[in-house]
Amino acid sequence: MNEISILDIISPIMVGPSSSHTAGAVRIGLLAKNIYEKEIKKVKIILYNSYAKTGPGHGTDKGIIAGLLGYSVDNTIIKDIFKTPEASKLEYSFEFEESFTHHPNSVEFIFDDMTISAKSIGGGEVEVDKINNFSLSINGKYNVLVLVVKDEPSILSKITNIIQKNNINIASISCDRYARGKNTSCCIALDGNIQKTAIEEIKKSVNPCLIRYVQKLEN
Repeated sequence: MNEISILDIISPIMVGPSSSHTAGAVRIGLLAKNIYEKEIKKVKIILYNSYAKTGPGHGTDKGIIAGLLGYSVDNTIIKDIFKTPEASKLEYSFEFEESFTHHPNSVEFIFDDMTISAKSIGGGEVEVDKINNFSLSINGKYNVLVLVVKDEPSILSKITNIIQKNNINIASISCDRYARGKNTSCCIALDGNIQKTAIEEIKKSVNPCLIRYVQKLEN
C-alpha cells in the first residue's frame, strides 16, 4: 500500500477553485511546456470529458495557458491570464470533446510538430501519458530523461551507463516496446540533474528518434 503524507492531502498551495481542474491544469501546462522545449507560438488544446464540461467554470483553460506560459500554481495572475501580454502573443484555441477512451480530466496539446497527452488524477497530481504516439509516464516529481529509441540489444545499458558514469542515481526506469525491432519509449527518472554534455553523449551513442530532459516541477 502506498503511504500518503499530510503534505499529499493539503498540497498544492494554489490558486483555486479546484486542485484537479485548476492546479492540475497548471501543472499539466508546465510539463507540456518543458517537454516541448521550444518557444510555443501556436497550440490547439483539446479538453476531454469532465475537463470539457466543467473545466472552463473551474478555470482549467486559464490554468493550462498559465502553465504553458511558465506560471506556477500559486500565482494569482492565473485568474487574469487571458489579459496578459504573454497570452496575447500566443496563438491558441480550445476544443471540447467527450471520449470513453480518455480519463475524465484529460487534455491534449497539438503543436506544429508534436502532440502531448496528459491527465489530472486529483489533488493536483498529474501525468503526461503520451508524446506523439509513444506511451510513457511523467508526473513532475522527478527529473526525467525521455527517449524514443530503436529497439536494439543493449541499447538501454548504453544509456544507463552514460548516466551512471556522470554520477547520477537512477530512481526508476519504465519502457514501452511496440514490437521487436521497432521503437521503444523510455522514461528514466533521476535523483539528480543531468548535464547537457551527458545528454549529448547519449544522443551520439544511441541516435534517438526523440530525446527530452524534463525537470521536476517545483510545486
